[in-house]
Amino acid sequence: MFKKKITEPIRTEQMNERLIQASLWHIDDVMEMLGALPEGISEQEAELRLEQHGSNEIAQDRRSAWYVQLLGCFKNPFILILLGLCLFSLITKDFDAAIIISTMVTISVAISFTQEYRSQKTAESLKNLVKTTTSVIRQSPAREIAVEQIVPGDLVHLSAGDLVPADIRLIASKDLFISESALTGEALPVEKEDIQLTTDPKLKQQRKQSRKLNPLELSNICYMGTNVISGSATGIVIATGGETCFGAMARTLSGARPMTSFDRGVNKVSFLLIRFMLIMVPIIFFITGFTKGDWMDALLFGMSVAVGLTPEMLPVIVTSNLVKGASTMARNKVVVKQLNSIQNFGAMDILCTDKTGTLTQDKIVLKRHLDIHGHDNDEVLKHAYLNSYYQTGLKNLLDIAVLEHAELQKGLNAEHAYQKIDEIPFDFHRRRMSVVLKQQSGQHLLICKGAMEEIISISSHALDDGKTVLLTDDMRVRIQAIVRNLNTDGYRVVAVAIKEPRQHSEQYSVQDEQDLVLIGYICFLDPAKSSAAPAIEALRSSGVAVKVLTGDNEAVTRKVCNDIGLSTDSILLGQDIDDLSDEKLAELAERTTIFAKLNPLQKSRIVLALQSKGHTVGFMGDGINDAASLRQADVGISVDTAVDIAKESADIILLEKDLMVLEDGVIEGRKTFGNIIKYIKMTASSNFGNVFSVLGASAFLPFLPMLPLQLLIQNLFYSISQLSIPWDNVDDEFLAKPRKWDASSIGRFMIFIGPISSIFDYITFFVMFYVFQANTPASQSLFQSGWFVVGLLSQTLIVHMIRTHKIPFIQSRASRPVLLLTGAVMLAGIYLPFSPFGNSLGLQALPLVYFGWLAAILLGYCLLTQIIKGWYIRRFGEWL
Repeated sequence: MFKKKITEPIRTEQMNERLIQASLWHIDDVMEMLGALPEGISEQEAELRLEQHGSNEIAQDRRSAWYVQLLGCFKNPFILILLGLCLFSLITKDFDAAIIISTMVTISVAISFTQEYRSQKTAESLKNLVKTTTSVIRQSPAREIAVEQIVPGDLVHLSAGDLVPADIRLIASKDLFISESALTGEALPVEKEDIQLTTDPKLKQQRKQSRKLNPLELSNICYMGTNVISGSATGIVIATGGETCFGAMARTLSGARPMTSFDRGVNKVSFLLIRFMLIMVPIIFFITGFTKGDWMDALLFGMSVAVGLTPEMLPVIVTSNLVKGASTMARNKVVVKQLNSIQNFGAMDILCTDKTGTLTQDKIVLKRHLDIHGHDNDEVLKHAYLNSYYQTGLKNLLDIAVLEHAELQKGLNAEHAYQKIDEIPFDFHRRRMSVVLKQQSGQHLLICKGAMEEIISISSHALDDGKTVLLTDDMRVRIQAIVRNLNTDGYRVVAVAIKEPRQHSEQYSVQDEQDLVLIGYICFLDPAKSSAAPAIEALRSSGVAVKVLTGDNEAVTRKVCNDIGLSTDSILLGQDIDDLSDEKLAELAERTTIFAKLNPLQKSRIVLALQSKGHTVGFMGDGINDAASLRQADVGISVDTAVDIAKESADIILLEKDLMVLEDGVIEGRKTFGNIIKYIKMTASSNFGNVFSVLGASAFLPFLPMLPLQLLIQNLFYSISQLSIPWDNVDDEFLAKPRKWDASSIGRFMIFIGPISSIFDYITFFVMFYVFQANTPASQSLFQSGWFVVGLLSQTLIVHMIRTHKIPFIQSRASRPVLLLTGAVMLAGIYLPFSPFGNSLGLQALPLVYFGWLAAILLGYCLLTQIIKGWYIRRFGEWL
């Protein structure tokens, strides 16, 4: 089982079973199965195993070559349609059309490729480029080798500060504490010991209760990706690379990531517009062909209408909006890896976040020091400080938290007022440690601190209001009730007891830890960040619900969530999730705010369940246990200090762990979506109106209502006027709640608003045909010039009419770039028929009286649009 080649990746169940068996077996049996030796394997054997099992590396998706990324930018359906139309133009030798279309494609692809390539390069530079080494014994004294060279059967030495290089069964250990927060989400370090689990009383109890061992909670196994906080150990490598717990999680993340709400929304809208185009263009082609009799002209005209109906600037507008959002986020120390994630921010209505280091300071802090009645007591802190101060070796996180009370150093004069006599080190079974000090009076003082149940079991007396009293059974019950309440509030409680031995000695032992006087307890927390509560409130006010998904325990999670203002009425635990169907989990997930004791797959399953209910879900985390959820979420958010696989899986990387940045991202995402949807609704409604205009004109006019090249130039001018939309203002009311793609809303908008322009197009046809007598093939140039100007100006004005639900120019004014560019395009459109270039297009100068009609038509168009807008908002409760 242990010698399985890595060319066939084992399943998670097999990996779990292997870890459990390695944990339960005697170490001699494990070494025999792995072909390991007490003095370590030889270098020759290591080379053979390296060839057999592969390098000790975690497989990650490699960044594609630049040319692959470039080709990927052409996958947009509108880009493919335009490329098809460009190819057709070349075949039919319509080079002007080919140049115009290819220009649109080039601009869009260049912007998209440049930004995404730059973002991925930036994200890559955040990785730690320093090569990691580990201490290995190979029939010689321990020496450092690259982690990638580790193989199953190697003997590895671990010490404080080391990363665990593989999944390891311990052979020997001393005061070994491992931080597993990157793997499990547990904030506090876990003690590991070289015991055989079959002799562990906890295991026997679990078997009595028919509970299956958790492969991530084995006390004699150290896992790849975790790190040593204190102590030292020697262990034998069970698995490397992709066969480790870390590697198995990473392996599930390779390949194409799930479609996000942005992808699904764009696809729905794209195919709605494509279906519309595929239906209408053939109709126009056949009507024009039958009425005019020239099928080649009809084909060219139909192709020009297809270009006009294609929102060819959609890729440019979308990408420009996303690039602008990414640039804004970059100024706030945020690296946007996937441009689409900016819009997903705006659509996000649920943010799932890990707790440790995100909502909390990721730092153990001593919060309370209490007597046996639960009242603040400085004597307890004083003795705890002396215990930690005189403890030898590296301090664990709890000792460091105690020693941060540096003000005691001066008051106690610990260095001179006390002399250390001896120390009784911490061990896993006792779960306590003691120091013995000589006081200035000459009397010895034993100070013991440790787990409450251990300390109270060796205490015969207690300090009650300064007096030493017998520790009765009633007192024990009351003390345990106080501790349970503290645990419920999320505190980790450490008891403190003292003793003044009657017989002095130079050496003390565990037997001296008897008949102690319990003086109280010290309470630790991983406190919430000061910015967490206001950030969550800001997100809530923006319509984003925050849910906590953590691997930490229920009590600690409840305390932190209470502190930051999240409801703790219902908490769903990981052990309860596995028994739920997907449908039941989805229902509970919507109603539940806090999920604790989760494994990585359960986190990802919760994200998927929320998405199945139509939510756009963001996930924020930084450990390997978060990577699957980061990948599954619509927008994955990590930090630059996260493990590499988490950064690989994320769409956005924060250079600072600040939740307030997320609120800024939400607003920026909604601005981005607002400006994108403006363009889509402007283009969709305008194009829909133009189809009706072209259909009618093609049916009754004895000539084409506009030449193909004129249509392309008009469409180009109109598209240029919309290039400034990414820099437009967005109304505050629009930013107040999450925004999602809704193809049905766009279709409805197109049907109700589009025909308004057709009304005024037909008025223009009537005016040009009867007032200006442009009703014969000889006078078609005048007719086409008149409609060219009206069509261009009305399409440009619609930018201002549609961009806001308010009255344009009065209640809501466009940004300066939009005003300047739309104004410039309108002036250029009026001037074009008078210019030599216009003449080359078949346009001609318009009479002065025409402009009176033009003003009346445009004014009527604006007034009717505003009236219909008011009705539409009242009827459907939305605009953009």
